[in-house]
Amino acid sequence: MGALLVVGAANAKEPVAHAPNPATVVPALEPENTLDLDLSTGGRVVIQLRPDIAPNHVERIKTLARQGFYNNLVFHRVIEGFMAQTGDPQGTGEGGSTLPDLKAEFNALPHVRGAVSAARTSEPDTANSQFFIMFVPRLTLDNKYTVFGRVVSGMQYVDAITRGEPPANPSRIIRASIGSDNVPPPTPAEVAAVMATPAGHAAPVLPGASQPGAGPASAAPEFVPATPPVPAPAPETTEPEADTPQPQS
Repeated sequence: MGALLVVGAANAKEPVAHAPNPATVVPALEPENTLDLDLSTGGRVVIQLRPDIAPNHVERIKTLARQGFYNNLVFHRVIEGFMAQTGDPQGTGEGGSTLPDLKAEFNALPHVRGAVSAARTSEPDTANSQFFIMFVPRLTLDNKYTVFGRVVSGMQYVDAITRGEPPANPSRIIRASIGSDNVPPPTPAEVAAVMATPAGHAAPVLPGASQPGAGPASAAPEFVPATPPVPAPAPETTEPEADTPQPQS
């Protein structure tokens, strides 16, 4: 009797191994890719940055944080059931750093609670220094704005940010730092010193903080009042869309 053959065995294929989706694989928390935001709302917010997903945006945030750019900036646009936006030295949503705008790095990371995403104008390649933190999921923003990190601790201090567009008494970033620089949280006296300084102006240099102005592009744009005395045509603002459906109360 001839050998028994299993029909089709010669054509059987090995299972195909698919690469994991980077949006579902969270890397280990690394101090060099951790952004610490000490807020006036009472504590430190720790954000895991994702250079594996949005390397240019992460590098920009780290550069500006180490220059002291974010120190004493307000959350100028805070919408209940949506997000809190900051990163504008003018406090109006129309400002940014002196560094060039970034090309979009849209990715698979979703706009869920605690997601940190880059604000921009209606043009995709206009993110600069502003970013927003999501209070609740808003997946309609996915692939329209660059998510570059997510809050891993201290979300209660984000939830406590004063609401408004703009808020009457906006919450502030007392200091932003990178985890590997080992900058301790500010003392109550240091927080009081920053809060006594007009928002948008250079804050007192706190112990362990980098001195702004160390590099050629480190200086923040000149502070401009939120309401200019002479009305002028306003440029496009770097804000996430506000016309998406609001959650039902």
